[in-house]
Amino acid sequence: MSHTFTTLHFHIIFSTKDRRPLITTDLRPRLHAYLGGIVRELRGTAAAINGTSDHVHMLVELPAEVALADCMRVVKTNSSRWVHRTSPGRKTFAWQTGYAAFTVSTSNLARVADYIRNQEQHHRKVSFQEEFVAFLRRNGVPFDPAKIWK
Repeated sequence: MSHTFTTLHFHIIFSTKDRRPLITTDLRPRLHAYLGGIVRELRGTAAAINGTSDHVHMLVELPAEVALADCMRVVKTNSSRWVHRTSPGRKTFAWQTGYAAFTVSTSNLARVADYIRNQEQHHRKVSFQEEFVAFLRRNGVPFDPAKIWK
């Protein structure tokens, strides 16, 4: 085959350091837009980005040449730097080291995008920690409950 054909969609979840509520309502739309811009710079597409004061969900499509780990390194480093540069009062803003990412089939894109768009409503019933552990379990990701938040 002379060309590469892929459709690589990921549902990515990551939180602020120590899950501190640092993503205020005034910062949130600008931060989400900036995250989408970083994904575009990587030649990817952000289909949905949303979250709450302590975490972000992104539904992204990445080109085959961009490894997910590289994408997340660039997204988290550049967005943290952007927050520090544009919001001098937020010098303590930082992302937690890790993240979770799950592949999404084309048939589930709309459902996952809707889920991401409705984060505020969802988190009225379920905490971020409960949601995160449920995602890991549902997707068969092994984890040590004693070390998950360290």
